[in-house]
Amino acid sequence: MALLLTVLSSGCATASLPPPAGIAARAREALSYRARLRVSLKGPGVRARTAALVAFRRPDGLRIEVPGPTGPRLLAVARGGRLAAVFPSERAVYAGNARAGELQALLGVALEPAEVMDLLVGVPSSRLRSYRAVWGPAMPRRIEATLPDGGKIKVTVEEAEAGAALSEAAFAEPRHEGYRAVDADEARSLWSGGR
Repeated sequence: MALLLTVLSSGCATASLPPPAGIAARAREALSYRARLRVSLKGPGVRARTAALVAFRRPDGLRIEVPGPTGPRLLAVARGGRLAAVFPSERAVYAGNARAGELQALLGVALEPAEVMDLLVGVPSSRLRSYRAVWGPAMPRRIEATLPDGGKIKVTVEEAEAGAALSEAAFAEPRHEGYRAVDADEARSLWSGGR
C-alpha cells in the first residue's frame, strides 16, 4: 500500500498544478520580460523547432529573435501597432500591422502581441483552444497550447526574467536600409527553413 501511494503521489508531482497565488500574480503583473526559449510549432502551413530570444515591454513592445549560426536569422519587433521583421543574412524585410493575422502569417502564431506576452507569463488567452503551463519557482517553465487555428505550440523556457530592464532600442524597428521587401510566405520560409 505504501508503495502504491508513493507511485501515485510521484505521478501527481508531474501534473500541471497551479502555482501559489502570489507567484502567479507577480508573473502576470510583469511589465517587462526577457527569456531564452526552445519553441516547437506544428500547424497549418508551419512546422518548426527553433531557439528564440524573446522580450516584451507592456503594453505593446514585443521582440522575437531567432538566432542563426552567424547572427540572427530573424529579428521581429512589434510596437505601436506595427510589425517589422528583418532577415539579415538574406537582406530581406517584412512589414505589416502588429495583429494576430500578421503574426500568424509570419510566425505561425495567430495571437495578438499582448496575448503572446500573457501566454509567456501564465495567462491563457480566451481564444486558445487549450493551455497548460508547468511552473518553476517564479514563472512558467514549460507551456503547451493549442492556438485558435488548431496549431500546437510548445515552449520550454530555458532562462527568464520578469521585470527585466530593457532599453528603448530593443523595441525600435530593426534597421533595414537597402533590404528587399518580402511577403509573409517568403518571410516565414526564411526563418523556418521552408518546412
